[in-house]
Amino acid sequence: MVLGSAGYEHRRFRDLIDYLRPGDVLVVNDSKVVKARLHAVKDSGGQAEILVERIETDTEALCQVAVSKPLKSDRTLDCCGQTVTVIAREGEFYRLRFDRPVLEFLDEFGSVPLPPYIRRIAQESDEQRYQTVYANKPGAVAAPTAGLHFDDEFLAQIERKDVEICRVTLHVGAGTFQPIRVNDLSQHVMHQERFEIPDETVARLLDQASRVVAVGTTVVRTLESWAQNNETSGETRLFITPGFKFQIVDALVTNFHLPESTLLMLVSAFYGRERMLAAYEEAVRQEYRFYSYGDAMFLERTRV
Repeated sequence: MVLGSAGYEHRRFRDLIDYLRPGDVLVVNDSKVVKARLHAVKDSGGQAEILVERIETDTEALCQVAVSKPLKSDRTLDCCGQTVTVIAREGEFYRLRFDRPVLEFLDEFGSVPLPPYIRRIAQESDEQRYQTVYANKPGAVAAPTAGLHFDDEFLAQIERKDVEICRVTLHVGAGTFQPIRVNDLSQHVMHQERFEIPDETVARLLDQASRVVAVGTTVVRTLESWAQNNETSGETRLFITPGFKFQIVDALVTNFHLPESTLLMLVSAFYGRERMLAAYEEAVRQEYRFYSYGDAMFLERTRV
């Protein structure tokens, strides 16, 4: 679905190239999904499921741990014969220490953390399917799914149109799936995610003559965080809601998002709440597919 000032059009994804202009900058998120889900047994014998939220050091990570009773410091978990130690409880997460580098541990013993609404066990094929073709920097526990629509051939076709493809990194956390549970949006605590913008991308984006097209809401949050604090790496909790003043992004490729999600708030801010709700109603009538493996939309920002 293409959403512009004149309303919406129904097109195939490959038609996106018709809406890109020579001189545009297409910005993608090159974060790579790690096999962040682990099954373990507590030292007391009970079952536990670990979801690595973010890697903090070479051998430590903040994790969600599903257990029947809260874990105390120095408790251990057995994961495929390997020992994982509880260091401390930190809010909703546990800080765990692994007996080898975390990425190495996950690669050997973990499984792909499919979104919670995909109700099946991850398969080997998901290691490729739930990954963008330009994924490069390991650290995400959820894919930047707008990028799943692109393949190498289409990206090359876009570049031949004199559209430059630039990269940023934002490691998507499991918090991206958490709904908004408060009526007062100012009370919503946004999940924290780590980002980095390479120097070459910064230099290209400083060219004010270029239109910036973001592939995914993660790219929007990365670039608009940079615009707010002038930092090209660090942590962001940026929560974009209607009324937000965009400074960088002019157009957006994104999927259709869940109701009551922060992602739906973002696209409503980008395109206008009432127009976005009308577009979603049309998408339902036309039987568009929603969620991570669903269809996409191309939005041109509403300017006020």
